[in-house]
Amino acid sequence: MADLTQNPGRNWKWADVLKTPWAVIVALLLAVAVLDPGNLGTVIVFAAKALAHTGQYILFAVLLLAYLKATGAEVMVARAFEGREVRMILLAALFGGLAPFCSCEVIPFIAGLLALGAPLSAVMAFWLSSPLIDPPTLLITAGALGWDFAIGKAVFAVALGLFGGFVVKGLIGRGAFADPLKPRKSTGCCSCSGPKLDGKPHWRFWQETDRRARFREEFISNGLFLLKWLALAYVLEALLVDYVPADLIARAVGGEGVLPIVIAALVGMPAYLNSYVAPPLLAGLIDQGMTAGAAMAFMIAGAVSSIPAMAAVWSLVKPRVFAAYLGLGIGGAIIAGVLFQLV
Repeated sequence: MADLTQNPGRNWKWADVLKTPWAVIVALLLAVAVLDPGNLGTVIVFAAKALAHTGQYILFAVLLLAYLKATGAEVMVARAFEGREVRMILLAALFGGLAPFCSCEVIPFIAGLLALGAPLSAVMAFWLSSPLIDPPTLLITAGALGWDFAIGKAVFAVALGLFGGFVVKGLIGRGAFADPLKPRKSTGCCSCSGPKLDGKPHWRFWQETDRRARFREEFISNGLFLLKWLALAYVLEALLVDYVPADLIARAVGGEGVLPIVIAALVGMPAYLNSYVAPPLLAGLIDQGMTAGAAMAFMIAGAVSSIPAMAAVWSLVKPRVFAAYLGLGIGGAIIAGVLFQLV
C-alpha cells in the first residue's frame, strides 16, 4: 500500500494512492453510481456477500500464513535438496505445495539454491509447484470455486513439479543446461526475499519476542493484502456477471476442444493475478460460460509466472533455462486444463 506517513498533511503521493485496490474499487462503484445507479445496490450486495462467504477462509489462511512465517517453517524446504537427484525432485515437488511463495517470492530462494549447487532438475520441480498452491491458497480456492477445483489444482501443482523436474533431468542427461545462472548482482522483482537455507523452525514462536512481533506483522499485512485484493476481485466479479455478455466469454474461452484451454493459458501467464485474486474472478467467468478446463489452465499459468516474475527470471538464469521454465509452465497448464476438463 502507499505510504501515507511521510510528510503528513503536505506531500501525499496521490499517484500512488490512486493505484491502490481501494481506489479502484471506489472508482468502479462511482462509475456504476453514475452510469447505472439502479444497479449499484445489487453490485455492492453481490460483492459483500461473496466476501463474507470467503471471510472464514481468509481468517484461517492469514493465521496459518503468519504462523508459518513466525516459526520459520519455510526453512524445512531446503531439506528437500539433499540426497539423490530423484529423491530431491520428488520432495521438491511435494514441499512446493507447502511453501507460501508467490511467483516473485520464490525467485530469491531459487537463486540461493542454484548458487549452492542444487541440481536444476530439483530446483525446477520446486520452482513450478511452489507458486501454484499452499495451504492459504487451497482454502481461498475452495471458498470461491469449490473443493473439487482446489484439490484438482493441488494435484496438478505437484504433478507439474514432477513433470518439469524429470523433463529437465532428462535434458541435463543430454548435455543441456550446463551452468544455468547468469553472472548477476541481484534480482529485482518484488520487495520479497527468500528464506534462509539453514536453521530450523521454532514451532512455539510465542516464546520469543521477535517471532511474536513477526506473527503480528504478518497477520496484519497479509490480512490487509487479502482483504483489499479479494474485495476488488468480488467487485470485478459482480461487474462481470452484470455487464459482460455471457456469449462473449463463451466464444473466447467456452465450448469444446483444446483451443479455449490454450487461449486461457496464454492469457493467464502474463496476467498479474495472484492465486488469491484469481479464484473469484474465475468464478464469475465460469458463470458467464468459461469452461472448467480453461479456468484451470488460466489459474495454473497465471500462478506459475507473471510479467514481473519473468523479468526477474530473465535476469537470473540463461536464456535456455528461461525458455524451459516458460515452456514447461504453459505446457503443463494446458495439459492440466485438458485433463481437468475430461474429468
